[in-house]
Amino acid sequence: MPSLRVSAQLQPQHSDWPAMRRAWAEAEELGADCLFNWDHFFPLRGDPDGNHFEALTVLGAMAEVTERVELGSLVICNAYRNPEYLADAHRTIDHISGGRAILGIGAGWFERDFDEYGYDFGTAGSRLAGLAAALPRIRARWGTLNPAPTRSIPVLVGGGGERKTLRYTAEHADIWHGFGDAGTIARKSRILDGHCADLGRDPAEIERSCGVQAPPERVADALQEAGVTLFTVGIGGPDYDMGLLRRWIRWRDAES
Repeated sequence: MPSLRVSAQLQPQHSDWPAMRRAWAEAEELGADCLFNWDHFFPLRGDPDGNHFEALTVLGAMAEVTERVELGSLVICNAYRNPEYLADAHRTIDHISGGRAILGIGAGWFERDFDEYGYDFGTAGSRLAGLAAALPRIRARWGTLNPAPTRSIPVLVGGGGERKTLRYTAEHADIWHGFGDAGTIARKSRILDGHCADLGRDPAEIERSCGVQAPPERVADALQEAGVTLFTVGIGGPDYDMGLLRRWIRWRDAES
């Protein structure tokens, strides 16, 4: 049975830099397995023009501040940066962190980010086509960089589109991050398994992940039955309350 992992998405919104640094260190000290941020240019909740910081720069800093946790974005928007650049940036974060980088990636959805930073929002179909084109280019670039990544950088694909996103996940990803309740995750996970079968890939090679905003005693059993082994607690600024993360870490340790 795959090991259970608990992570925190420490959202870079409504905070200042010292508070964010303290939050990264605290989450690692509590025992989180991975730390994620997100890839937006504006807050998603609260004051839409509140404090906010850019994802890749933050990941580089997280790599220096922490020592043990794996690090990534949940998720990088493919459309905001050239795929070769994304590959190189994550190779660099991999070296800064001593081999702890994860490439979390998706097609993007927050229209304000696109509009205010001059990216073409297009359609859901065009954004997904861009993601499909980017994933093999990223892997190819990792094979050419000098120095090479310190390890095979895990790729996490976020999203639940059954015909395209889950197909790309089956083809390219090491981790799938889904959204919704346990029933939704279970159904989409079965679809992912079907795509893996079509490609001749063992579905057990892809870790199943989802976000959690309820305590483990309410949702953990059902999510485990759905195949989830990576549980990520979303935590926003300015206070970065770690209470729910503590409860999930205690649950993980009791289950191990």
